[in-house]
This record gives sequence, structure tokens and C-alpha cells, in this order.
Amino acid sequence: MLSAGCAIGCGNIWKFPWMCGQNGGGGFVLIYIICLIILGLPVMTMEFSIGRAAQASPLYMYQKLEKKGQKWHIHGYASLIGNLALMAFYTVVTGWIIYYFVKFLTGHNESFGFVPMIQDPAVNVTYMAVTVAVAFVILCFNIQKGLERITKYLMAVLLILMIVLAVRSIMLPGAAKGLAFYLLPDFSKITGKVIVAAMNQAFFTLSIGIGSMAIFGSYINKDRSLMGESVNIIILDTIVAIVAGLIIFPACTTYGLEVTAGPSLLFDTMATVFNDMPGGRLWGTLFFLFMVFAALSTVLAVCENILAMIRELTGWGRAKGSLICGIMIFCLALTTALGYSVLHFQPFAEGTAWLDFWDFIVSNNLLPLGSLIFALFCCYKLGWGWDNFVAEANQGKGLKVRNWMKPIFKYIVPAIIIFIYIYGIVTFKWR
Repeated sequence: MLSAGCAIGCGNIWKFPWMCGQNGGGGFVLIYIICLIILGLPVMTMEFSIGRAAQASPLYMYQKLEKKGQKWHIHGYASLIGNLALMAFYTVVTGWIIYYFVKFLTGHNESFGFVPMIQDPAVNVTYMAVTVAVAFVILCFNIQKGLERITKYLMAVLLILMIVLAVRSIMLPGAAKGLAFYLLPDFSKITGKVIVAAMNQAFFTLSIGIGSMAIFGSYINKDRSLMGESVNIIILDTIVAIVAGLIIFPACTTYGLEVTAGPSLLFDTMATVFNDMPGGRLWGTLFFLFMVFAALSTVLAVCENILAMIRELTGWGRAKGSLICGIMIFCLALTTALGYSVLHFQPFAEGTAWLDFWDFIVSNNLLPLGSLIFALFCCYKLGWGWDNFVAEANQGKGLKVRNWMKPIFKYIVPAIIIFIYIYGIVTFKWR
């Protein structure tokens, strides 16, 4: 449940719908699900196995398992960079969710919009600072366990609320067109760009490739097999993503909203839906409240990861480490928070900003390359080796890694990641 809490959040409720909207709808969903099964499941199982066997943070887990003189542990430092880069924009997005919650709670839900929000530096910096401060105060006093227990129940309520909203959205007068776009694959729209986006989104939504799941692997008892746990998390994560799309796309076609809107899609669509329904202020308040906890659970998990690695490097105590890590993430996230106002930066094609830069570092590079390293480390004798990996993964009850899967884990997964990654970099719209 904790691993699912880390995986479920902005990745599948905020990012999945706008990635789907920008990449042709149903065809993207089909390729995304295929990527989850062929790539996501093996990589998550391998990352869990490394974490449970090593019982250490990503910074030092390789040292516990690699042979003397090997350099696999360099990826541990890349994992630290990846976690920091993720928080450089994820804390800002969480701040946006808190802002929308406050607006609905105070009854100002009809007098604001996404674009004015992101162009207001005071709003962006304030709510991002609140996110970072809350996260590291919780981590400083080591009270995240209590919050995690609450969050598990709130996540269940969020899913129920989303299902209710999905049913309402499907019953809207213009829903059929939105559902057709979302659920019926148009194979003519499945291009190399769509496949690259689907793979990167699969890794992003599962938080695999930068050691986040390795930490949770170290928490899983030996009485549970790791492939079984991975399947449970992927199913739950995918249900949430699919339901998010069932809410958003019928609403888009009903209210004339643009499905290719990008990062604003969730916020503009949900605000329109709630403002148009009876009791919308209450529904909106509840939805964004539960979204705050969903996003914050991921922020806490990643920040705990960062804190653990920094403390291992420096020997600092929890209080000092929390303070310095909080300041460091705040300074990095200022780039995204101010990226639409006073700190203009166009890293790639026209219209891109700091958020796109950090997302490119994480989603297009560190997640797929990190997943490739996990696959090579677990499957080849130059690393940990297949036998060691399988022995760890198969401990306990649940689904097991079978011998017939070895070619998939050892050859197909690395080959697909390498091919799609290279294609994605070569065809990336740099300018």
C-alpha cells in the first residue's frame, strides 16, 4: 500500500491525461498498457529485489550486492540527482493542487484559472514553499508513519470519489465523443513519438528507475514474492489512471475544452466540471483535498529517499539533514515556480519552460536509463546475476519469476528500452 501510495499521485491523475490527450488518445492508452506489462512489471520486480536484498538506500544498495571493483554504484548518485530533479517540479505541481483546494474550500472556485495562477510568482512560490515545509517538518520529526496510515484510507476514498465523478462524466451529453477518443485506438495515430511517450509515462507513473521503489522493496517482508507485489501495485496504479481519463475526456468534449492543453488539462477540466454541478464547491473541495494527500504521499516518499541518501553521505542528524535538504529542494523548485513569470527559460521548442526541462531530465533520461541499469544488473553475471535476483524475488507467497521469463527480462526488456530511448532522443523536438 505504501508503494502504491508513492506510485499513485500526480503521475496518473495529472500527467497521464494530458500525455494521453497530446498523443492521440486510445492508441496511447493501448501502448501505455503494453509498456506497463512488458517493461514496467519486470523492472519494478527487479528494483524491489535489489532494495530488499540490499536493505540500503539507492546510494549504497549496489555496494551491498556488486562484486569487488565494480562500478554499478555510480548509478546510486544518478538516483540522487533523479530524485532531486523530480522534486524540482513535483513540489510545484503539488502546490498547484493545494492552491485549488484552498480556492474551493474558501468559495472562490469561480474566480480563478490555471494560466493566471502559474503566472503569479507569489502564488507559485508560496504554495511550493508550503509543500516543501510540510514535507520536511513531517520527516524531521519522523511522523510520516502516522500520516501514511491516514493516507491509505484517504487514497481509498479518493478512488471512490473518482469513480463517482467518472460515472457523472460519462453521463454528460457530449461524453460519447470523448470516450471514443480515449478508449478507441486510432492506429494511424500510433507513431514513434507516441511509443516513446508511452514508455516514459509508464516508468514515470510507477516511479521506477531512480531507486524510489528500491526503498519500498527494503520494507517488504520476505513472506511476499516481489512479482506478486508489483502486479498489485501496477493494477491499482493503472485503475486510477484509467478512471482519471474517464472523468476528463468526456468533460472536455462536453464543455469544449482542448484535450491537447498539456499540464493545465486536469485543473481546467476539473474546475469546469465542479462549477457546473450541484454542490460543486463541496465536491471540488473533497477532490482536491484527497489529491493533496495523494501528491504529498509521493513527495514524502521521494524526500525521505533524498534525506536518507544525504544523511548517508554526510553523517548529519535527521533535523539538520531535513533543514538543508528542504532548502536545497526549495531553491531547485524556484526555477519551476518562477518559470512562467520572472524566470523565463525556453529549453526546447517554443512554449517550453523549466517544468519541461526537469521533466525531460527525469522522464526522458534518468527513468528509462535507470530501468535499463536495473535490468542489466539483475540479469547478467557482470552484475548481481539472474540466479541471485530470482532467489530474492521469489521468496514468499505470490507470483514467481519463472525460467521461461528469463529471455524477456534479460534480452527483450533492455533491447526495447535502448531502442525506444535512442529513437526518442534522436527525434526529440529540440527546437
